[in-house]
Amino acid sequence: MESDTNTTFSHSSNTTPSSPPQQVQVVMIPCAACKILRRRCAEKCVLAPYFPPTEPAKFTTAHRVFGASNIIKFLQELPESQRADAVASMVYEAGARIRDPVYGCAGAICHLQKQVNELQAQLAKAQAEVVNMQFQQANLVALICMEMAQTQTPQESPQQSVDNFISSPSHSSGYQNNLNFFEENTNNLNSLWEPLWT
Repeated sequence: MESDTNTTFSHSSNTTPSSPPQQVQVVMIPCAACKILRRRCAEKCVLAPYFPPTEPAKFTTAHRVFGASNIIKFLQELPESQRADAVASMVYEAGARIRDPVYGCAGAICHLQKQVNELQAQLAKAQAEVVNMQFQQANLVALICMEMAQTQTPQESPQQSVDNFISSPSHSSGYQNNLNFFEENTNNLNSLWEPLWT
């Protein structure tokens, strides 16, 4: 009987229940929306992908104008491929509405459109000035060509033009005067040198 007791004791010591495996607890950082709203951020939070915890001002701006419930409603009605663009649009519209409570985003659009119209007017004016200058240049070139055509006879070659210029009365008289002046100066120099040789 003593052996049975020992057997029972040894069996009971071998069949002690093992400790359950330890589960690793994952600490989730709440998104900026849930952190500002002071609520628990669920695993499939609609706002988490678009309002990370590092950008709290992004949700604060959108929440101030649209409200959290409206933002969640907008995102749930859209497919996931369009939600990022919708959040960006809401944040931009909210920022513009805070800066300009009356016109909001429309005020910025009107201001940019006004600048575009002014730049287009300046561009059209510059293009008109360029066309006008090109037209004036073409007229000037045509006038110069007409004057050159009038000064030359149709059958006159460049060599003939040079010959005619040389044989012109004004050129001939000038050439003859220069030749006479050269001869007179030569005679005067000879008269000056004669006493030195005598």
